[in-house]
Amino acid sequence: MVTTNEPQTPQTLTEAGLGAEGLNRDVGLLGLLWASEGSIIGSGWLFAGFVAVTIAGPSALISWGIASVIVILLALVHAELGGLFPVTGGTSRFPHYAFGSLAGATFGWFAYLQAATVAPIEVLAAIQYMSSASWASGWYNPSKGTLSGTGIAVAVGLMVVFVIINLIGVRWLANFNTGVTTWKVAIPVLTVIVFCLFHFHAHNFTAGGGFFIPGHDGGVHAILEAIAAGGIVFALLGFEQAVQLGGESRNPQRDLPRSVIGSILIGAAIYILAQFAFIGALNPATIAHYHTWTNLATDAGLAQAPFYTVAKVAGIAWLAWILRIDAVISPAGTGLIYLTSASRIGFGLSRNGYVPEAFEKSSPKTKIPVFGVIITALIGLLFLLPFPSWAALVAVVTSASVLMYAGAPLALGALRLSKPELARVYSLPAAKVLSPLAFVFANFIVYWSGWSTYSTLMVAMVIGYILMAVSRWLNLNPNQPKIDWGAAKWIFPYLIGLGIISYFGDFTGGVGAGAGSIFNGIGGLTGKVVGGHGDLPLYWDLLVVAVFSLVIYFVAIASRLPEAEVDVYVRDVYPPPIS
Repeated sequence: MVTTNEPQTPQTLTEAGLGAEGLNRDVGLLGLLWASEGSIIGSGWLFAGFVAVTIAGPSALISWGIASVIVILLALVHAELGGLFPVTGGTSRFPHYAFGSLAGATFGWFAYLQAATVAPIEVLAAIQYMSSASWASGWYNPSKGTLSGTGIAVAVGLMVVFVIINLIGVRWLANFNTGVTTWKVAIPVLTVIVFCLFHFHAHNFTAGGGFFIPGHDGGVHAILEAIAAGGIVFALLGFEQAVQLGGESRNPQRDLPRSVIGSILIGAAIYILAQFAFIGALNPATIAHYHTWTNLATDAGLAQAPFYTVAKVAGIAWLAWILRIDAVISPAGTGLIYLTSASRIGFGLSRNGYVPEAFEKSSPKTKIPVFGVIITALIGLLFLLPFPSWAALVAVVTSASVLMYAGAPLALGALRLSKPELARVYSLPAAKVLSPLAFVFANFIVYWSGWSTYSTLMVAMVIGYILMAVSRWLNLNPNQPKIDWGAAKWIFPYLIGLGIISYFGDFTGGVGAGAGSIFNGIGGLTGKVVGGHGDLPLYWDLLVVAVFSLVIYFVAIASRLPEAEVDVYVRDVYPPPIS
């Protein structure tokens, strides 16, 4: 136990503190890096380039650049927090340490929800791509966006495989994921090289109406819309997977920051290059046929399997064949690691006392949270049912990841003040500026997702509150904390205020996956989207979001938990006394 009054360093963290998680600590730097990279390179690279270009045309490249800067900044925030608190399910626990149970439960539920639903999304992506083959054409109905009976059976089989691999053990999983991710990185790079060298049309960037989507705003709205609705943010997310495995890292203080920062830099570079190559490799006759980039969305072949279709039309049969194989490997690898991380987030929520204690019960032999893995997979399977609202609900729930990320800058700002003496292996430079800026940027992405997305997220949030309240009422976790109302007095004004801005803003949502569903946000319950129609015009809306975000940020920091209460919450990492 640490009893010195000197500032604690990574070396002074006791084995009792780090080992209290009850999980094996045997994942190295490459395993952590590839866990994050394997989550970043998934179905996003297969579909986002096409969806984004149908929204913003070639100016989607600017969308990728803006999104990359925002996500890199959020990754830097997580790099500091991950090194400071190398615990399992880290993203669900940072706000808990800084603001207590209510804020922690809110952001933790967003974290769990997005992680639990990514695996089925990736499974659907793999089946959709494979359905472009004649022998698998009956697996997926592109007009309805749902799986057939055979498709559901294949999806269930894939989810069962994910569960089995997870239950074998984290070391085996890390080794398996290392090989899969190496493939997943190599194939996009190979595709970029082949397209740029052998089938590239530079004039495509000015075809179809020009580089920017025509409009009174010069295409700015389309650029911003593509960031959220075009799958760009979804594609870039996943860097936090190393943080979720922090409790199983061999050298977390050193390896977590490196893996988080490295993974997002590699992922952003690959995605931008893939978007560039996709635009250049499109058949000019196809662009001319549809006249505009927006109309390109109606091309069935491109919508079902974008890169495969481009390679096939270009006559590069061997690459098309490889891309069809990758359409299984890339999404499957991402779905696998997200099932892992979702169970670890559930572990973290249980350690914080929000959900039943069973979520943190691990196998004595493998140290794997068996109950958490199985329940997470079952929740994922529910999203594979072919009911009409499936696509919209999955797209909306996945967007919860952005709200999850929004909790990290708040936690960093608060913990810099409440626990400045803790040694930080990586410290975010100029944190007093970059931390609130990261919070503003995260809220921009939530706002750009549109009213239909945000309103449905709030429905999901209410469901989460109800489930956690039931767990508390039935006393399913004896470690449940008191409700820290004072430190989180800003949480409901934040969620409600962002919803009001979204309602009066200029983004409806519903573009891409889920468009046309009968359930499209709260407004969709009446058959139409009732908000996001531009009562608050472009540019003014961004100013309002920025000012509102800064007010919430500084109110939250001022309301943070006192140091003595933070000490109680972080004792699983830094055993008392801390002075």
